[in-house]
Amino acid sequence: MTLSLELLRHGETEQGGGLRGSLDDALTTAGWAQLRAAVVNAGPWDRLVSSPLQRCARFAEELAAQRRLPLSLEPGLQELHFGAWEGRSAAELMETDAEALGRFWADPYAFTPPGGEPLVDFEARVLAAVQRLQARHVGERLLLVTHGGVMRLLLARARGLPRASLLQVSVGHARRHRLECQADGRLRELP
Repeated sequence: MTLSLELLRHGETEQGGGLRGSLDDALTTAGWAQLRAAVVNAGPWDRLVSSPLQRCARFAEELAAQRRLPLSLEPGLQELHFGAWEGRSAAELMETDAEALGRFWADPYAFTPPGGEPLVDFEARVLAAVQRLQARHVGERLLLVTHGGVMRLLLARARGLPRASLLQVSVGHARRHRLECQADGRLRELP
């Protein structure tokens, strides 16, 4: 039996772009509007699951209350921790650490930002969270409110992309993507 997952990336945050990682930024007014617009006529879902970071969790709490759905916070769905690069933009890093940034963009599995979470550990954490959801909620439709990195990872796996192509998967703010998690753990992207 399968699990239906709809992924929703958080909206624009107060601190703007860059590598936000585990920083707990709040949504801007525009970010709230992006998310509210993204779920108009969306669903139905049986439950919501969210990253505990406020840029995801506060909106998930509002939506769960409006739709009268159960909500759980899943730490495994948090964004990749970027270590010393947290809060910095690519433009800043190009000025101070261009070679390392280039290595990360070329193959994030082969290069970890200084003090950051290795991508192989991030992948294991996210996939373990999805496996827990599969075990607990098989046959249900879940909305996962999460981050760009989590969505890139899951979409890349569903699309059968090589690991080095992970960062080439595009995921905009407040964008939704649908996946099916099969009993054996394989992911399939749905239209």
